[in-house]
Amino acid sequence: MFKRLAEAGAAVAITVDDKPVTARDGDTVAAALLAAGVSPCRTTPVTGAPRAPYCMMGVCFECLVTIDGIGSRQACLVPVHAGMTVETQLGKREAGR
Repeated sequence: MFKRLAEAGAAVAITVDDKPVTARDGDTVAAALLAAGVSPCRTTPVTGAPRAPYCMMGVCFECLVTIDGIGSRQACLVPVHAGMTVETQLGKREAGR
């Protein structure tokens, strides 16, 4: 469903849930997750319903993840960088994380 354009940028190594993932320079975290087949990127705190990137422009908040130890970041608004650590958020985020 999600396909890269042929002119994608250079490879960038990131870690998603302790697994190596290759992103592309210029990708947002959400685009990198979709291209790597990571779905869902979070579950809701009340019902546990799965959520994944939807609007890709910061409106819907469905793509919340923990990036470099900071929780509830909108993956569609954060560009990837080499060495980045991304964690999917399952359920309610713990205080201080």
